[in-house]
Amino acid sequence: MRTLFNYFLRGLLFVFPLAATLYIIISAVRWSNQTFNDLLFEWLNIDIPGLGIITVFIVVTVIGYVFSRAFTRPIVNYFENLLTRVPLVKIIYTSLKELTEAFVGDKKRFNKPVLVKIGSKDLQRIGFVTQKDMQEIGLKDMVAVYCPHSYNFSGNLYLVPNSHITPLNLNSTEVMKFVVSAGVTKIESRS
Repeated sequence: MRTLFNYFLRGLLFVFPLAATLYIIISAVRWSNQTFNDLLFEWLNIDIPGLGIITVFIVVTVIGYVFSRAFTRPIVNYFENLLTRVPLVKIIYTSLKELTEAFVGDKKRFNKPVLVKIGSKDLQRIGFVTQKDMQEIGLKDMVAVYCPHSYNFSGNLYLVPNSHITPLNLNSTEVMKFVVSAGVTKIESRS
């Protein structure tokens, strides 16, 4: 029973943030399309398709701008501290925040593409170094490398010796597109 419950929680941690995000985006677009089109139609007797999407984009951008300013940092920190005290919300919020920060922002983690030698054969995988030093957990001369799966929102984390990785002097975004597309897209060279 405990195993089933653990699987349920793992599934919930995957499904809930994804479903919640989709629900919020769809609801925001529907609401804004309906609201703004009703207002415009009422005032100007015109209907503009897609106005809701543009409005949501502008509102999210303005929120991003306001919350990136120094004067709002204490408010954001207070709100984040509040979220990290609620047991289930803490797991979901911090995971989503760290995942988002790994792709965008100042704390990008997928910016060091490498080739990882797998086993004793000539097999290699493309991955991204996410932790350069694993001594915190007692693994000397080891690095953490995340290898994303193609056409999927998943991947594997490997802890490998430094000697098994070869840095790639390529644009990390291009490498990620190459891996996710199963090698179908071309990697544009750095200019």
